[in-house]
Amino acid sequence: MTARRPHRYEALRWALLGIAVVVLVIFLGAQQQHGADVSYGRSPADSATIGKGPAPRAGDPTVPSVDEMTALVADSPVVRLPGSIAHWNEQRVREAAGDHPVRILVAPPWLDEDERRRLREVKNATIVVSGTDVSGGFYRAVPDDVPGWRAHFATADVTGPLVTLIATLREVPVPADHDGLRWREPTGPELTAVAADLRAKGLHAAAGASLTGVPGKAATTAFPDGALYVALPAQPFGEPLPRFGPALTELFPGTPIIVMYGLWIEYHGPATDFAEVAGASFYGQFADRISQYDYSQDQVLSVYLNRVTDIRYSGLFDRPLPYQPVDPLRVALPALPWLFAGCVATFLALSVRSLRRPDGTGIRRGDGAPARLAGLTALAVEMSLLTDARSNPALTRGVVKLQAARAALDEALPEHHVRSLLNEAADELDDSARTVGLAGYRPDLYLQGRLS
Repeated sequence: MTARRPHRYEALRWALLGIAVVVLVIFLGAQQQHGADVSYGRSPADSATIGKGPAPRAGDPTVPSVDEMTALVADSPVVRLPGSIAHWNEQRVREAAGDHPVRILVAPPWLDEDERRRLREVKNATIVVSGTDVSGGFYRAVPDDVPGWRAHFATADVTGPLVTLIATLREVPVPADHDGLRWREPTGPELTAVAADLRAKGLHAAAGASLTGVPGKAATTAFPDGALYVALPAQPFGEPLPRFGPALTELFPGTPIIVMYGLWIEYHGPATDFAEVAGASFYGQFADRISQYDYSQDQVLSVYLNRVTDIRYSGLFDRPLPYQPVDPLRVALPALPWLFAGCVATFLALSVRSLRRPDGTGIRRGDGAPARLAGLTALAVEMSLLTDARSNPALTRGVVKLQAARAALDEALPEHHVRSLLNEAADELDDSARTVGLAGYRPDLYLQGRLS
């Protein structure tokens, strides 16, 4: 039993070194896992952006020349060019203007850049309304809340922006906002016609609506379980709007319902919290652009549905986080440095014991290959605590060569084979020492002090 103990110590010593190398490789490999899986929160929707604007309609009337429009504005305080769509509460605008002279030029929304430039050159127009975009002097006025957006895009009502701009030009306080939009319950025939289309094809497009169909991909990602769509043209200014949302919700409980009044979009159905965020963020970003150009309901609805998808996939509302199984490596990672240190410390203790044994089984100075193996092994252990990501590969290769040399010694392989493995190990350790900038750890210098 006593005679075999040194061999057991040797096996344990090299087993600990092997474990330390494995732990080091695993730990360094884990540090390189920089990626993160974000596929859960990544929205499948197309980019929720809206283009600059559609091309002018072919054959639509263009605006007159600058001189002609200047003459028209000089003759009348309000000039409506053919195709203009904007309306306003004249009483509120007169009260806002007071005794301040205001001349308003109203143009259609489908103008090209040259026509817009001509509008800006009409100097005697106090305010220019292009589509529903209101500007005057150095200012532009746009709605900034839900009642303002709703009136603006459902009925082309520009009363709020006009009052705000006139007060700004007069340098007086802006009057409080006023929601003048009125609602009515839909009639029996109206509701019957809409419900019949929704049951048949999921879409009701009233006469005058510009929606030609539901955008397939955007609708599927926004409402995977399906939704119903109602598209109405812009409603007559000053008349009550039919309130289809609540009535349709009773007929189709639990089903998302989208109702469009012109370019105003309303959501009715389950989970209304996300719809309020979607509507506010959508119109808050795009109201300015939609006011200036003649967008169709197809274009506006597609971008709105993409915004709904983005908000749904953000995880703020109805998407719980998925189950993630425990990763054993992540759990054990904090303990790996301690395991490595323990293996190295035990290896060094056993190495010192082996060097000091007087029974001839240990490695003594001047024993050639065994002594060099012991010195290079000690060097590798010391360097493992000092290397970095650039020098670790060479260090690891050196340790592998040392293990091979040790196995060759144990199996009594030819001496030239052992020396070749030790030379390769020394080269790898030298490369690692030069990479990390530790001249004193280059094998030739290090071994001079240990084997002299």
